[in-house]
Amino acid sequence: MSVRVIRKYSNRRLYDPETSGHVTLDQVRDMIVSGERVRVEDAKTGEDITRSILLQIIVEREEAGRPLLSTDLLEQLIRFYGGAMQEFFGNYLERSVSAFVDQQEDFQKQILDMVKNNPMTDLARRNLELWNELHGMFGKTWDRASQKK
Repeated sequence: MSVRVIRKYSNRRLYDPETSGHVTLDQVRDMIVSGERVRVEDAKTGEDITRSILLQIIVEREEAGRPLLSTDLLEQLIRFYGGAMQEFFGNYLERSVSAFVDQQEDFQKQILDMVKNNPMTDLARRNLELWNELHGMFGKTWDRASQKK
């Protein structure tokens, strides 16, 4: 998958060369949610500043409504910085979230399969077919009876 490059200018505006237009943090978030890979570069130096933009997006989302990260969790995360377990914990978190996402996708697929193969759906379809057959048979009889009058 290709990476969409966004440039951040000194006026703090984000520019998307792909669309030749400015984008907001919400639009960058939407790109990520839709599955796009994003890299944000400082327009002047070319430095990769993706992490800082992603953290800004998280801060905005945390302040906007129901937070995903509790104060206790944030305090625990801060305690890992600079400690002997920082790298291990970072890898653990990344693998745990990946496993959770995989399980969520599997669960959603199973639900879709259940809905698609739902016996009630088949029953409703068969009942409709039977109704149409009966209507066809009685409809012909009704038509003949009304023609005789």
